[in-house]
Amino acid sequence: MKGIIMQADNLYGKNLEELKEIIASMELPSYTVSQLSDWLYKKNAGSLDEMTNISKQTRRMLSEKYILQKSPPSGVQISEDGTRKYLFRVREEKYVESVFIPEKNRNTLCLSTQVGCKMDCLFCMTGKQGFQGHLSVAEILNQVTSLPERDQVSNVVFMGMGEPLDNTENVIKSIEIMTSDYGFGWSNSRITLSTIGMLPGLERVIQDTSCHLAISLHSPFEEERLLLMPAEKVFPAKQVIEFLKKSQVRRRRRISFEYIMFKGLNDTFRHVNGLTRLLNGLNCRINLIRFHEIPGVQLQSSSDETILQFRDRLNQKGILTTIRASRGRDIAAACGMLSTMHNQGNQPIR
Repeated sequence: MKGIIMQADNLYGKNLEELKEIIASMELPSYTVSQLSDWLYKKNAGSLDEMTNISKQTRRMLSEKYILQKSPPSGVQISEDGTRKYLFRVREEKYVESVFIPEKNRNTLCLSTQVGCKMDCLFCMTGKQGFQGHLSVAEILNQVTSLPERDQVSNVVFMGMGEPLDNTENVIKSIEIMTSDYGFGWSNSRITLSTIGMLPGLERVIQDTSCHLAISLHSPFEEERLLLMPAEKVFPAKQVIEFLKKSQVRRRRRISFEYIMFKGLNDTFRHVNGLTRLLNGLNCRINLIRFHEIPGVQLQSSSDETILQFRDRLNQKGILTTIRASRGRDIAAACGMLSTMHNQGNQPIR
């Protein structure tokens, strides 16, 4: 089954300003813009022919220059805990994975923004396949609208394959469409963006969106974070945190730090104290995450007892700290395990 092929003439993924430019350039009535956006993002049209309140002549004119192209997932794996990992073909021979996580009070969709990743974090399987391309706005949004459970999604997290702020323009435009009245009409509070802390993109996200932020931290100490995350050399955690402290961060935006627990590396009382000093003065929370083993990496997860003690110590220090539940580990859908180097394990959708 073919997926979205990167084409500049795909109407899907265009924001309101782009749609206005298209309609104006074709000298069509201005009200066509709202009709078009309504069919694209509210009614989830699959073709121009479905847009029945737009004249046949207008649809014909649009079809001569533009396409409306989306694609259903080409495979799915289902975890014993109910988590579903979907495979999307985004261009010839390239794929990304998205994860649907059903819970009692919410259903979260984990989105990808790139094929592979440049960041090469030691603990992440996505980085092991290298970087193979940015996703377009259409390819990002398609993971939502072509999902079988799309009407059940309550929250979206940009925590899948890739570094979102390495693809800033397309990610911000995707969030705009998700949260605008002309688009999905979602609240910004439904969206969380995870990043290693690429400062140029981070500044844009704070300026142009109100979505929640999750910063990958994993150690309060420079030398240890550099061992885990080469990006520390370019975007040091101290610099990122100082930027967040000084920025005019909107009150309703939640800032959290993701902290994967590695046995004997970053799970001591010294690290609790280091985190307390580093985050002092910033209203935030910490999410502790169990390490999920990946091939070729000798790191091990901290024990459950150590993780609980670490959480309690941080809470005692006044930093709200929780432990993220591991979901979909048996289908390689848990944190740090997404990769499309080998796709034969995904079962076709029937």
